[in-house]
Amino acid sequence: MEISNSDPNYKVWNDEETEIVFFEGSLRLGGPDEYKPIADLLKSVGERLGIEKVIINLEKLEFLNSSGISMLSKFTIWVRQKKTLKLEIIGSKKIPWQLKSLKNLQRLMPNVDLKFIDPSESGDKT
Repeated sequence: MEISNSDPNYKVWNDEETEIVFFEGSLRLGGPDEYKPIADLLKSVGERLGIEKVIINLEKLEFLNSSGISMLSKFTIWVRQKKTLKLEIIGSKKIPWQLKSLKNLQRLMPNVDLKFIDPSESGDKT
């Protein structure tokens, strides 16, 4: 499944083979109602049979507003409540908001696996 828009320019999709949810561009949606399709996509991945870990790749997400951070926070709490599901979030060392904001998710779920990648070292994974 893919959710995208050219104004503002963003794309969110799930790689069916790896079950990784990728975000790219700038997400500046207006509030919870506008983020609902993305939240539903994340939950649908987490509810699939056989899935032990949800992996969210934000390496190419340049901006996420407070409503988007709230959506990620609520999803983190949802995963924590599942008890058998794990969460891994991949961010970029080159995007300042990610270093600051994503670490706050560990307050909601201490065992969330945060990985910050330096794009100059990792190559293109999409």
